[in-house]
Amino acid sequence: MKKLALGILCTLFIAGSTHAQQLDKALSKNKAFTGATATLKLYRAIYQLDNNDPKVIGKAIRNINNALSDPRLAGKVEIELIAFAGGTDAYLKGSPFENDLKALVEKGVIVAQCANTLRERKISIEQIYDFIAVVPSGNGELIIRQAEGWAVVKP
Repeated sequence: MKKLALGILCTLFIAGSTHAQQLDKALSKNKAFTGATATLKLYRAIYQLDNNDPKVIGKAIRNINNALSDPRLAGKVEIELIAFAGGTDAYLKGSPFENDLKALVEKGVIVAQCANTLRERKISIEQIYDFIAVVPSGNGELIIRQAEGWAVVKP
């Protein structure tokens, strides 16, 4: 009986030791990971902005700038920012985001607005910045872009 108990204890010790080694190996492998490799010639992402919270708007702009400055994506990324519903507030003349939006456009980002939202909220085209593109619907834009293989990002 003592031999059996000793055998079980040895087996448990070896199993525990093997588990600890496997865990150490997995932790080391995880620590060494530096991110995915951008092997495609082109990546596309559409950012959905449907919230008028200034923190969310700022986050969307930061996220886009972060993607644009990722060295793996340098010269390989096309981005669109589509606003609808509350997100439209970022595009209204006098919003605090004018310079940030212009900077995105200057970097090649398409900055677009949903026409349905303008109509539903009774906002005239003259009330949004004149450099903003207008598309028939924000949801339609997301559907089309996703079907074309674009990543859809909602900050």
